[in-house]
Amino acid sequence: MGFLIDTCIWVDVERGAVAPFDVGRFTGQEPVFLSPVTLAELTFGVEMGKDPAIRLKRAAALERLRRKPILVIDEFTGEIFGKMAAQLKITGRDHHYRIQDLWLASQAVQHGLKLLTRNEKDFIDLPGLDWVVFPVT
Repeated sequence: MGFLIDTCIWVDVERGAVAPFDVGRFTGQEPVFLSPVTLAELTFGVEMGKDPAIRLKRAAALERLRRKPILVIDEFTGEIFGKMAAQLKITGRDHHYRIQDLWLASQAVQHGLKLLTRNEKDFIDLPGLDWVVFPVT
């Protein structure tokens, strides 16, 4: 199977709130993948850092993450995304503020991966998604 890791967990790793070992202990021997969405969000964080030392630290963390296999967003991802967004709309929930989360979820569904997140509320209502909450201590 494997895991797609939500951006929030990588941010916690970069900040030192979560050790990479803890993520590895949780995912075990399963492969861990990265999304271009996560790369975009983390790159945004690098660029928005006000202090050069913070930008450098964030950039180094991002470079380490690039060693993970990166999933591709393709036409099948787009179809899954559209179906999820439509289902949310049909059930009266708004998807507009959750665009990045929907892309991550779409990739996890497409590739049969578990999505590891701290933000249960962002994924709880997405059909077909196998998600797991990373325990925060």
